[in-house]
Amino acid sequence: MRKVLLPTIIFVVAILLVIRLFYLQVIDDTLKLKSDNNAIKKLYEYPERGYIYDRNGKLLVANQPSYDIMVIPKDVKDIDTTEFCSLLNITKEDFIKKIEKARVYSPRLPSVFLAQLNKKEYAAFQEMQRIFNGFYIQKRSLRDYQVAFGANVFGFITQVNEGIIAKNKYYNSGDLIGRQGVEESYEDILRGIKGIKYIQKDKYNRDIGSYKEGRFDTIAVQGKDINLTLDAELQKYGEELMINKRGGIVAIEPSTGEILALVTAPSYDPAILVGRQRSKNYTMLYHDSIAKPLYDRGLLAEYTPGSPFKILTGLVALQEGVIDENTSFVCHHGFSYAPGRFMRCHDSGVSVLHNGIYNSCNTYFASIYMKTINKFSSPPVGVDAWSKHLRSFGLGQFMGYDLPTGKKGSLPTSKTYKKMYPGWGWSSKTIVSNAIGQGEVLMTPIQLANMIATVANRGFYYTPHIIKKIKGGQIDKKFTTKHLTTIDRKYYEPMINGLFDVYNLGTAHGLNVEGIDICGKTGTAENYTKINGKRVKLQDHSIFVAFAPKDNPKIAIAVFVENGYWGSRWAGPITSLMIEKYIKRKITRKDLEKRMLEGSLQAEYNKYIANPILDTLINKSIKTPVKKTVKDSNEIKKSTPQQ
Repeated sequence: MRKVLLPTIIFVVAILLVIRLFYLQVIDDTLKLKSDNNAIKKLYEYPERGYIYDRNGKLLVANQPSYDIMVIPKDVKDIDTTEFCSLLNITKEDFIKKIEKARVYSPRLPSVFLAQLNKKEYAAFQEMQRIFNGFYIQKRSLRDYQVAFGANVFGFITQVNEGIIAKNKYYNSGDLIGRQGVEESYEDILRGIKGIKYIQKDKYNRDIGSYKEGRFDTIAVQGKDINLTLDAELQKYGEELMINKRGGIVAIEPSTGEILALVTAPSYDPAILVGRQRSKNYTMLYHDSIAKPLYDRGLLAEYTPGSPFKILTGLVALQEGVIDENTSFVCHHGFSYAPGRFMRCHDSGVSVLHNGIYNSCNTYFASIYMKTINKFSSPPVGVDAWSKHLRSFGLGQFMGYDLPTGKKGSLPTSKTYKKMYPGWGWSSKTIVSNAIGQGEVLMTPIQLANMIATVANRGFYYTPHIIKKIKGGQIDKKFTTKHLTTIDRKYYEPMINGLFDVYNLGTAHGLNVEGIDICGKTGTAENYTKINGKRVKLQDHSIFVAFAPKDNPKIAIAVFVENGYWGSRWAGPITSLMIEKYIKRKITRKDLEKRMLEGSLQAEYNKYIANPILDTLINKSIKTPVKKTVKDSNEIKKSTPQQ
């Protein structure tokens, strides 16, 4: 038996190998197509990218045809370079440089020689193409923006670089890829699938027809259309309100987590990053280190939240049982918490939760914060318990939204203070500035918006997201998963009642909109920066968070205006206008609208540093360029806030 087994195994294996070789060499030609066979030329057909619509079906981003001249260096023979250069209006030096660059990439594979020809250039070259061996025209599509706003949301498309090609075999030299915004987040969906045709060539390098009668050819599949959660009208209005100002606006639908508006200021017209001038314009935007128009302040800027953070301080104190809504403290225009340490306050008198919120009393919230920390066996244990509650609101972490950029803010824990104060003890008094949104707490505008949306929902939120619908596809289930906070639902009602009276009795009195019950909170944060090595106080930041209506809320919003003085001066009016625009689809507070549309903070920014670069680009979407700018305040240090 053993004598037969070994020869049998050898025989069977040999037969299998012969069969496999026959199949690969005679029947299956796909391996041939994967090699650099000189007799086969690949021609790609590029699909249109998917269209982008807003939540109401308004077309935001479409496509327009574009034509690239491609070159295969080894095939460039016997051409009149003088005529070629004259036709395309380039110098002979440019010609040599581009050919050498293409040869470095690959002498046998096509790469882009000259991108994005206009119609006149395309027509002229197409007529003469037959005499320019090694060159051919590749049709692609570029973005055609139907609106002049939302650049930070859309992103842009650009040519792939060698690093991308090395990592992802789908892309070839000259291919386009989405960068920033939804173009990057949903690249795989929007780009579609390239088609390919295999062309047989003879020994003279002439095309002789389709390889294997087109058996291996594929057709291009257009990218899928998507609907964003964005409300185009609200987005446009928000960008108009932020003309000549710096900061961010984030509006969310509380019941779904859908982002209604994501405004960063200053911004730019997305159309300037399309066409032959794209590279030049992008370079100018990129190198503006003052205004930073490519810097999405709504997602990236980490600010001290100021007084809106008092909402969380109160909720945690209620949950921990150190106060109830009738617990009172006396304020004498400030809070003395240690020898020589005094926290200023614009309020005075007896404060409980209700009027503590609408008057934004520093004394009240500093006192209940200390009671919260002191409840536990030690300050480190207390801080970690406090921090755990705040993390349930999405603070101190990346939020998981579907945009490719973001920051997680800063939420201190006992480890933070162990590093800050090595070798000696610290107490609730040491870190009491956390109570009023100062200290070591940093939040992005989208975190602020999500926080107030969570309050509007009475204790839960959905991960903020920009995608509403994918044609023929489904959105990620994580965007329909409810996140619960550690604060019981019953504690939200007294807090919301206080937020409601911010508009009726408190710091936002005069910003109300008839017919809409708005709950909100003002915030003003002092800020400092270093100029020429000296610590200099800059103008305060203006902050506002709100939701409306009070019951069954439709919109939650956070507005942050850099160097905007106090909360009700700039951020508050903008918030009221945005809420009315979304709910009523019209504006009745014409007094506020006129002041916000015509108002400017440029004089404030000009005090510190001026930069006239990009006069024709910044805020081009609204035809009002930012002429001078000021250092970004994400570098700014913090101090005691006002209301």
